[in-house]
Amino acid sequence: MSDHIVLRHSKSNASVQILLYGATIVSWKSPSLRDPEPSERLFVSATAFHDGSKPVRGGIPVVFPCFGAPTHAEHIKLPQHGFARSSTWSWNGVIADEGDRVSATLTLEPTPAIAALYRRPFHLSLLVSLGEYDLSTELHVKNTSPSTEYPPDYLEFQALFHNYFLAPSNDVLVTPLQNLSYYDKTESTEEARATAKIETRAGVDVRRFTDSVYEDAPQSYEVTWPGGGIAIKTSNLKDVVVWNPQAEAGSKMADMEKGGWEKFVCCEPGHVRGFEKVAPGLTWSGKQVLSVIHNARRHQ
Repeated sequence: MSDHIVLRHSKSNASVQILLYGATIVSWKSPSLRDPEPSERLFVSATAFHDGSKPVRGGIPVVFPCFGAPTHAEHIKLPQHGFARSSTWSWNGVIADEGDRVSATLTLEPTPAIAALYRRPFHLSLLVSLGEYDLSTELHVKNTSPSTEYPPDYLEFQALFHNYFLAPSNDVLVTPLQNLSYYDKTESTEEARATAKIETRAGVDVRRFTDSVYEDAPQSYEVTWPGGGIAIKTSNLKDVVVWNPQAEAGSKMADMEKGGWEKFVCCEPGHVRGFEKVAPGLTWSGKQVLSVIHNARRHQ
């Protein structure tokens, strides 16, 4: 079996490429009503590692069961952003083509390497579905613990889709985040990073090093720049992260191409403030739908 999956939409010739390593989407090419030729919508660094030594820098990695450095007692042995993006997922070889959509499902269960760091039983499935002008990713997290004890043996986790959108970072705006509470992870002290701020901007830019976690966000966003944009609609993903390292942090990353920070913005829906809790035998689902914005927006 190949190390990746390619889905193609027969009507629009849109395509998506998914690596089994990390279940990371490394390409999404889609046309628009203005331009019928599919064009790339995701950024992947030219110096990203593809040998399995570390997660791929770019595309759409899956973050689970922790966001950032682990804080939950059960996650302490895990690397930043957990293990889902650095584990090899399984695929049953089935591509479902329903005409208007084409899809595939990848799965992940505890491996010996995962079990050495994380004791919880789980089953993850990621449904990737490609439409004429959109791409959806849906993560299902099942607590497979056989425990019938009371209180329930909850599976507690965080989850996020780490979208790298190909865009001119100096011209990007993310909306609507105005008046939301957020945490600025670029602050120099732990106290400042843990202190909520209120977003005052109508459109959030990333012209400087940005790493902001917006809490209880509207679950519907637009990432726009002159002549282009992506709309994001989510379900059961209450938070959103806006990130770009700019030269301040990006130049220190071995897997970030020189000037790469000028070519993307990350707008990442997830549940990362607090933890989701799933009882034994139950399943949590979180979904995003990314859609090409066909008409140029007025850029403020």
